[in-house]
Formats: sequence, C-alpha cells, structure tokens
Amino acid sequence: MMADVAPISNDTVEPSQKSHKPTDAQLARQLAAQSLNEGDPEYLSLDFVRMIKPDDIVAFKRPGVQDGVYRKLRLGKYDIQARLDLHKMTLKDARTEILRFLRQCQKMDIRTVIIVHGKGERSTPPARMKSFVSQWLEQISEVMCFHSAQRHQGGTGALYILLKKSQDKKLENRERHMHRTG
Repeated sequence: MMADVAPISNDTVEPSQKSHKPTDAQLARQLAAQSLNEGDPEYLSLDFVRMIKPDDIVAFKRPGVQDGVYRKLRLGKYDIQARLDLHKMTLKDARTEILRFLRQCQKMDIRTVIIVHGKGERSTPPARMKSFVSQWLEQISEVMCFHSAQRHQGGTGALYILLKKSQDKKLENRERHMHRTG
C-alpha cells in the first residue's frame, strides 16, 4: 500500500515575503480606542445602540452582585438617595450629565440612585434615550446593577441604579467587620 509514497524532503513552512501593514482606517480606529477612557465622555458611543421598545423592562447585573441585593433594588426596597431627570436633553448633554451625576454620587457615598429617561414613545426612533442610557450604564464600571423602576417611580421610563461603594466605605466596612471577628 505504501510502495508509491515518496517521503517529504522539506517539512518547514516558508515565511511569506509580505508583512502585514494596517490600513489608515485601522490606524485611526486604534488611536481613537487608545485615546478614549472613562474620564472622557466620548467613550460612551452616540453612534450605535441596540434599540429597546418603550415599554420593555431593562435589567443588568454585573457578576458578583448578590441575588438578594439585586432583588431588593428591582423591587424598589432601597431608599433613593439621588435623582437625575433627562427629559428634554439631547443625547450628548444626557451622556455628560450622567457621568457628572454618577461621579458626584460616588464622591458623596451615595449608592442608590434613580435616572428618569422617559419611555420615548413620541421620539424617533421610539425609546432612543432609553436605549442609549441603558447601553451607557452597562459600560460605566461604577454601576453594579440597574433595573426598570416600579410603576409609582416612573416604571419603564426610569432606572434604579446601584453604584459601587467608595474606597472609604469599603475600608470602613472592613474595619467594622474586623472588630466583630476579633
């Protein structure tokens, strides 16, 4: 069976003479991605969003958030410590205002907030602001989870948001728990 098979004389691959050169468009995208960070509101895109319907319930939870904590947030059991209303704002203004609001809340050790974005039933396309806000909040690392509000606090036109603890609060909790176990 193997009588007519000839052994391979060279089993190495020759390197190609062409080296890969990125296009101008690829270089521009790479520079843009490197220059955008969380300090710059431009990292939250105004270009593309997956659209949500005006009456859709919006929900998001990062890994590590306890189910009980998320359930309490979803049911509106936490006291709302701050509120931001985005009605009549442009997308660009809303993006800037959300970042400023969330940074200020973190500095003041505020953890549960509500952002009222509206349902957007009359906007074109419908729920445009709602769609962008939910996408942005997923991208902001300080946001642990969020869920559409209860009907009496805005329903699907508002979001309950749970923010990360500030470093001071984390240290305070650690010290308090150390005394309890020690």
